[in-house]
Amino acid sequence: MFNIKSFGIIGGDKRQLYCARSIAEDGYSVSICGFEKRDSFNELLELELDQIIEKSDAIILPLPCSRDGKNINAPFSDCGIIIDDKTERLIGNKPVFCGMQNKLPFQCGQVYDYSNREEFAVENAVPTSEGAIEIAMHEYDGTINSSQCLVAGYGRIGRVLADMLAGIGARVTVSARSLKDMAFIRSRGFNAISSQALCGRYDIIFNTVPHMLFDSYTLAKIASGALVVDLASSPGGVDFEAAERLGIKVVHALSLPGKAAPKTSGMIIKNAVYNIIREEQL
Repeated sequence: MFNIKSFGIIGGDKRQLYCARSIAEDGYSVSICGFEKRDSFNELLELELDQIIEKSDAIILPLPCSRDGKNINAPFSDCGIIIDDKTERLIGNKPVFCGMQNKLPFQCGQVYDYSNREEFAVENAVPTSEGAIEIAMHEYDGTINSSQCLVAGYGRIGRVLADMLAGIGARVTVSARSLKDMAFIRSRGFNAISSQALCGRYDIIFNTVPHMLFDSYTLAKIASGALVVDLASSPGGVDFEAAERLGIKVVHALSLPGKAAPKTSGMIIKNAVYNIIREEQL
């Protein structure tokens, strides 16, 4: 199907391992690097960094591809993975698929960011929402059923999360900025409020908005006694210091798809990579 016949998967968590297994099950040659501490997936061939680059037609890096701007994100590696000048030359113009390209710690000819794709973001809304609810069930002393829940933001995650919460009996309020979104929210049977004028009292607050929405004033007004689950990428949308002063419990829940559903998340990465290959005719 593709001109690419062999993939090298370098670094990452269980998402990348499930991605590798699924690609191998499709009949492609797959090898991995940076997974010395894995406790399963022993059927996957592990190679040294230089070997895997030489053997592979294309490279798949994790999401995020780096956390410090220097090393490949490789939590299962014993010694870390650094791309030096020699390794950079080996990669050359091979296609490199990664998450969060702005954090890529080296230069190469062909880079494709699978995490920027719309289908990737939409499909990841489901494991993110399930993971958020799992956190709430563990951290909140009551039941989700009959609890007063606020979902801040009506984007991809907010839409899925609100539906899931309603499905288990929560009383759901959703905030949004636009009048159009607020009309959609009401059409789904939820209470709608403006993100610029948050009000009410809630048992659990889920934030999906990637900018400061829950400052000290807002937290004191609506979140006293609440559990706050912040789903926004760093630095998040909650004033964590203010929450601590006010005695409000906040969980900053990052990379939930990889934690809550690594198998599904690995399939989502694979499908996004395949879609790029088809579109770019690689």
